[in-house]
Amino acid sequence: MTDEEIARLATDFCDCTLPKAYWTHEAHFATALWLILKRPDIAPERDMPGMIRRYNESVGGVNSDSSGYHETITQASLHMARRVVAGQPGGVTPSAALAALMASPLGDKDWLFTYWSRDLLMAAEARRNWVAPDRTPLPA
Repeated sequence: MTDEEIARLATDFCDCTLPKAYWTHEAHFATALWLILKRPDIAPERDMPGMIRRYNESVGGVNSDSSGYHETITQASLHMARRVVAGQPGGVTPSAALAALMASPLGDKDWLFTYWSRDLLMAAEARRNWVAPDRTPLPA
């Protein structure tokens, strides 16, 4: 994905005009990286929960205890995205950061199950609030 494609995807997400079919695993990380690298006015850990909830509703989704926004997944993904950025040279572009992230174990949509059991991660409490991993801690 190019920097221009990432910027368009992230902007469309922020504007709630991104078609639901485009909101993929890669798109989630592309948007997170773009926000981290290009939008210093947005604090992703603070602002993305509301942004994701609003986006979900804009495409007909519901944010509930069984679908929609998931706090633990969002915060874990942002933590790992920041780790990828920190491991890149200064001035890294969103496309280079995304390529590095997708080439890592994070590129697998099931990466979270390295850290969390399925039962814990899929529990309503983990959807509502941050729940620490029960298998192994996230890297610092």
